[in-house]
Amino acid sequence: MKRILVGLSGGVDSAVTAYLLKIAGYDVIGFTLRTWVTEDGEDSRCCEIDDARAAADMLGIPYYVRNCMSEFRTHVTQPFVNEYVNGLTPNPCIVCNRYIKWDKMLEAADQLDAQMIATGHYANIIRLENGRYTVKTADHAEKDQTYMLCRLTQEHLSRTLMPLGGLSKVQVREIAKQTGLPSAEKPDSQEICFVTQGDHRSFIENNFSGELPPEGYFKDTEGNIIGRHRGIYHYTIGQRRGLGLALGYPAYVQRINSNDNTVTIGDEKCLYSREIYCTDISFMGIEKMVPGESLRCNAGVRYHHKAQECTAQMLENGKMRILFDKPVRAAAAGQSAVLYNENGCILCSGFII
Repeated sequence: MKRILVGLSGGVDSAVTAYLLKIAGYDVIGFTLRTWVTEDGEDSRCCEIDDARAAADMLGIPYYVRNCMSEFRTHVTQPFVNEYVNGLTPNPCIVCNRYIKWDKMLEAADQLDAQMIATGHYANIIRLENGRYTVKTADHAEKDQTYMLCRLTQEHLSRTLMPLGGLSKVQVREIAKQTGLPSAEKPDSQEICFVTQGDHRSFIENNFSGELPPEGYFKDTEGNIIGRHRGIYHYTIGQRRGLGLALGYPAYVQRINSNDNTVTIGDEKCLYSREIYCTDISFMGIEKMVPGESLRCNAGVRYHHKAQECTAQMLENGKMRILFDKPVRAAAAGQSAVLYNENGCILCSGFII
C-alpha cells in the first residue's frame, strides 16, 4: 500500500481527492502549507487550515501543517507586487506551484516516507512516448487547470497524482455530499488566494516597500494625451471598467509602459495581436528546442483562454516567437504563454514579454 501525501486547501476538491485515494487503498496523509496570514489572522484561501483539518478528521487520516510564509513572500507575493509596479500582469499561481507547493510537498513527503503526492487540480498527468511526463487538459474543459501547472518539473510530475482530471465539478460535489465532507457546499474561490481583503491594488499599496508609481497620462494609440491615470499598477491589459474616461466609444487598456509612466487606451480592435515573444522557456512534454527550430502547436495566453493554433520558433537569444494563425485578444506582458500539442498535452511555456 503506497503512502501518499495529499495537499488539503480546505476546499471541496482537495477533500474529495483525499477521499478517493483512501478508498482506492492508499495510506493517505493530509498536508497544508500555510502561505499567507493577514494582520487580523485570516488565512490565505489556499490554506484554510480549520476546514482542511475538519476534512482530515472526518476521513480519519493524519494531518500536518507546515509554515512557509517567508518563502511564499520571497517567491510569490513580493514578485507579484514588483511586477505590477513595473507595468506587468503576473500570474502568481504558476510561480507558487513551481517554487512553493510542489517543492515543499515533496520535501514533506520524503520526511514522512510517502512515495507520492496528490492535489485536487482538474488535470491529467501522463507519460508520453518520448518518456517525458506532461500535464494533459482535464476531461471537462470548463474546469481545466493545466495552465496553472505549466512550469512543473519532471521530478514533480513523476511523483504526483491528480484524481480529479476525469471528473466534473458537479460530480466532485456529489461525491462530497454522499461522503458527508464538510466542504461539500463550500463555494469556489475566484480571487487571488492571498488577496483576502479589498483588491490587488490595495494589496500592492500595503505591501510595496518603495515609492509607488505616481499618477500619469492616458494616451491614445497615436500618442495623444487623453486623460490622467491613478498609477500604472491600477491597470491590466484589456481592462475596461474603472478608467474614468468618456471617449464616446468602449475604451480598453492596450499597453502599460513603465518607462514613461503612461497607459495606452484604444478600442477593442487594438487588443488583438498575432505575434508575441516569450522568455524563460520551461520545457515539459518536449526536452528542448534549438535556435531556429519551429513547432506547430496551440497556445493559450492566460487562464481559461482557449489555446489557439500557432507556430512557435526558438530564437538565438533563448527567447521564443509565437505567431498565431489568427490574432489573439489581450496577450499581456507578465502572463504565461502555454503551448499544447493537438491532444491537449503541455509541451512548454514561457513568460510573455
